[in-house]
Amino acid sequence: MKGVMRFGKKGKLSPRYIGPYKISKRVGNVVYELELPQELAAIHLLFHVSMLKKCMGDPSLIIPTEDIGIKDSLSYEDIPVQILDRQVRKLRTNEVALVKVFWRNQFVEKDTWEAEEEMKRRYPHLFELEEIPDQGTNSLLSTL
Repeated sequence: MKGVMRFGKKGKLSPRYIGPYKISKRVGNVVYELELPQELAAIHLLFHVSMLKKCMGDPSLIIPTEDIGIKDSLSYEDIPVQILDRQVRKLRTNEVALVKVFWRNQFVEKDTWEAEEEMKRRYPHLFELEEIPDQGTNSLLSTL
């Protein structure tokens, strides 16, 4: 629906309801007007009864939205540590070079396959540290 502001994406773990908010008046048989806070001023005040859910909670447990204090800077970044492996994936018309990258952040360590070109562009230092096998080492071993 065009021009309708929604509270969030639908998804398996996303919240379905926000609130609780007081009903200020009944407009029709199935429409209610709610008292919404100022941060929801862009939302229309009238709601169909199917969009509402009766709140049976303890009023002492309700936390005001002003007290929550969510910061935008609370995020973490995965840091690539090293390249573990390489492979070339053949598609129908072309080939894509992939690298297996070992990632670390403050909680977990993991490895994923990424496009080699993108990794070289974003993290060139990973490719500078790679060791290139020396062709002369085989001749030294055969003379010993």
